[in-house]
Amino acid sequence: MLDVAVIGGGMAGMAAAAALKHLGIGAVVFDRSPEGYEGPWATTARMETLRSPKQLTGPALGLPALTFRAWFEAQFGTDAWEALDKIPRLQWMDYLRWYRRVLQLEVHNEHHVKTVRPRADGAVELMIDTPGAPGQRVLARRVVLATGRDGLGGPAVPEFAHRLPRRWWAHSSDAMDYGALAGKRVGVIGAGASAMDSAATALEAGAASVDLLIRRPDLPRINKGKGAGSPGLVHGHQHLPDAWKWRIRHYINVEQVPPPRGSTLRVSRHPNARFNLGCPVLGVDEHDGALHVATSKGVFRLDFLIFSTGFRLDWAARPEFSALAPHVRLWRDRHTPRPGEEDTELSDSPDLGPAFEFREKTPGRLPGLSRVHCFCYPASLTHGSVSGDIPAISEGARRLAQGIAGLLYQEDIEGHYAAMESYAEPEIFGDEWTPAPPQSEPAQPAESTASPAREAAR
Repeated sequence: MLDVAVIGGGMAGMAAAAALKHLGIGAVVFDRSPEGYEGPWATTARMETLRSPKQLTGPALGLPALTFRAWFEAQFGTDAWEALDKIPRLQWMDYLRWYRRVLQLEVHNEHHVKTVRPRADGAVELMIDTPGAPGQRVLARRVVLATGRDGLGGPAVPEFAHRLPRRWWAHSSDAMDYGALAGKRVGVIGAGASAMDSAATALEAGAASVDLLIRRPDLPRINKGKGAGSPGLVHGHQHLPDAWKWRIRHYINVEQVPPPRGSTLRVSRHPNARFNLGCPVLGVDEHDGALHVATSKGVFRLDFLIFSTGFRLDWAARPEFSALAPHVRLWRDRHTPRPGEEDTELSDSPDLGPAFEFREKTPGRLPGLSRVHCFCYPASLTHGSVSGDIPAISEGARRLAQGIAGLLYQEDIEGHYAAMESYAEPEIFGDEWTPAPPQSEPAQPAESTASPAREAAR
């Protein structure tokens, strides 16, 4: 039986495995992607550079030699580092490949976890498909879900999308060939970072035009989350009262994060890109070999739609977690928001313990559920942004690893105590000193209240 199995070999999964390894706890990582293509960086991410400032230490776990800067300077020198503005996306992926290699993490690629089932005997059972051996069973004492932004769900798309044949549309997180959009009229629904990246990629691939269909009358300008940046946000969020946790996360959701300036300019430099603000989509019809997209500003005739509409918590989209879904305690089971602060994403978020462990909605209905740890984006309401974003991923990984270490110790306390009792390695051997000889002057009788030194002084 494994001590810890980690599902997901991207940045969060590797940081978790590394933090556990630093504490002497074995962790085996399973990822369904081919080696070197874990996470979104070399597959579905389409930004040119990372949004995060280059000096952030990312998954380095407090070790300067593990930072992106150390890796970069070792190859290109300090002058190149000083000249670097932002980290190129594919170079970040190269760094993560090096991170895995230098830490000698045990990652099994092309391993698709099909079932996660807690058992009452202290184990979590995984059923895993590999190319040559489907249906392998693996047991672990603890399982970490490091499954990313859509870790407990999938893409969020409007209902009308499901009524369209799939050849007409994609979500921005889909793996697709943007070269197929050459010469086509493309619509992008959304205004966030992924919308800009999708629009720019389509334009660079030769799209005839790209219309961004943006519900808001204006783009958000300020990243409000940065206004609360402090060590307290990282280390104190988990200890806040429920109402404050909710208030902060809801405010960020409402205000939304603006797209990066560079990503927006990457779109607007194309004369065939159009920013249609205050333009919500009202409906879509397919006829005459085109999509007719009805909006508040008229009908757009398009050849393809890209939904850059984010993600949602949706257990039904993750059948591998079907044994967990009915039993997980959610925030809607814990907290009732104030009027005006209702938020479906937050209500659907799992209510986690201090080590990111799931809690049972009804105690006793699924023994062993707390052996599964949610180290992905849906942990944000309980723990803050420490389980997926670059700025605080090390702090989150260490919190997770330390929590698991403590839980394993509690479970094994009898063995630890027995080991302490039987421990017999001497540190001194009795030949390091010579006992002093007895004093020549005999001690005074016990009934005397004066000390020998005081009697001698008389």
